[in-house]
Amino acid sequence: MTASTSEAGGGAGDGAGDGAGDGATARRESFKDIALRTLSGAGRAVAQLASGLNTAVLAALLLLWLALTAVTSAVGVGLLMAPASLRALHALAGRERARLARWGPEVVAPQPPPTRLRAALVDPTTHRELRWLLRHSTLGLLLGLLGVLLPISAVRDTAFPLYWTFMPEHTTATSVGIGNAHTWPDALAVALLGVGWIAIILGLTPGMARLQSGPGRRLLAAGPDVDLSLRVAELTATRAAALDAHATELRRIERSLHDGAQNRLVSVAVLIGAARRMVARDPAGADELLERAQSAAEMALAELRTVARGILPPVLADRGLAGALSGLAADCAVPCRIDVDVPARCAASVEATAYFVVAEALTNIAKHSGAAHATITARGTGDRLVLRVEDDGRGGADAEGGSGLTGIRRRIAAHDGDLTLTSPPGGPTVLTVDLPCGR
Repeated sequence: MTASTSEAGGGAGDGAGDGAGDGATARRESFKDIALRTLSGAGRAVAQLASGLNTAVLAALLLLWLALTAVTSAVGVGLLMAPASLRALHALAGRERARLARWGPEVVAPQPPPTRLRAALVDPTTHRELRWLLRHSTLGLLLGLLGVLLPISAVRDTAFPLYWTFMPEHTTATSVGIGNAHTWPDALAVALLGVGWIAIILGLTPGMARLQSGPGRRLLAAGPDVDLSLRVAELTATRAAALDAHATELRRIERSLHDGAQNRLVSVAVLIGAARRMVARDPAGADELLERAQSAAEMALAELRTVARGILPPVLADRGLAGALSGLAADCAVPCRIDVDVPARCAASVEATAYFVVAEALTNIAKHSGAAHATITARGTGDRLVLRVEDDGRGGADAEGGSGLTGIRRRIAAHDGDLTLTSPPGGPTVLTVDLPCGR
């Protein structure tokens, strides 16, 4: 009885210890999740700020051009430059909308604004674009510069103790241009400054990115009074393309099952029936028929697996998009290099579409391009998945021709994605697909 009581007490103690251990593990996992989310958010924010720097520099140059146009309008020269400068303004605003869509919700564009000076002076869309231009060329440019310089300063100052002894005397120690390091404590103080830069990056860059993108999302989006019939028509067309793609896929599956596996299974049934009738009078012949039935059943099973893989490849669920694309590259008749950087999983339908696009593109390369090498690149940036399939073949592919490209285009349209094909005669051929991740 004593032994039994002691054993029970030990079990309770083990349970309490396990509970405490599970709680500590949960806390550790939560800290890890928070750290990963913070790092991921800061990295995403820095990349967004850097991308905003590109349009901010162009906005600053365009603002100078518009100012020059306004000043020279008094002598008539600016009036001649006004249409070109307005077209540049509208093009830059469109580029900013596309950039913002890569890092968040889509910014629906208004109707194309006018490029004639008289109409532009009273056009509300042009007024909003000018207000955005002024803010993005000043505050947006400053935030973009900080988004680029902060990581550089963090790396420089944090790593300063590793190289400060090799620097010439009287060289500024810090990235802000203040102070000199003569001793190890001075070098460690610079490293602490680098840690401070890292803290600023982790804590402030997400807000800086939102502050940089805020004017564009407010001022470049279509207002509630804007006619969105074109966008509605586009979505109606993409829905129709999705339904067509779905119907085509169902017909393909039905045809594969009817012409392949079903015929094989009928053959199995016929052979087994014949073998049953022969088993008494001709055992050797019955055994031969059973072997043929087994071969037909194995072939039917292989065809069923092929059809199942065509619906949703199991490798996507088992190994993710990177593993699935690696398998396609390994099976391709043309030597293929793969470069995949997709940090997070996309929706299953998006990954299946990406798999289908790459599989169809590699099939076309093997059949028609005469290429010696191919390259598959996949990038997950923000809420977008960008695929790029390139080969060094003869080129001359037609984006509007061929059932393969038509099928790719329909699948992409079903996700409201974009397809770009560049294939000059002589090559190279580059197929670029931009899909929303749909998380």
